[in-house]
Amino acid sequence: MNDYILEACARASHEANRAYCLALGDTSQEGWDNAPDWQKSSALNGVRGAIAGNTPEQSHELWLAEKKATGWTYGPVKDPDKKQHPCFVPYAELPAAQRAKDHVFVTVVRAVHAALSASP
Repeated sequence: MNDYILEACARASHEANRAYCLALGDTSQEGWDNAPDWQKSSALNGVRGAIAGNTPEQSHELWLAEKKATGWTYGPVKDPDKKQHPCFVPYAELPAAQRAKDHVFVTVVRAVHAALSASP
């Protein structure tokens, strides 16, 4: 896949999720340009999955597996230093607002990918 399209999808989905989080009162996400490398890498992996056809649930499960592989665990608040996250649970156990975030991610990825893939 074209690296430009991959990063554009990751940037757009990251910023859409950041805006969604802000609407929920979660100010823990930096903008794409200031996001840590681990977060960008995770978004890029999620983009690849969404483009391959992952559902929002599959997208979350991919994220969860990646987090587990890199030492993250459940924690009541997101804490990158401790590698803890409140969404470190199976998709079915996520609150509705968090499941919606996975829908936003997948939808934005697919929309940006379709738009840029159709461009000359």
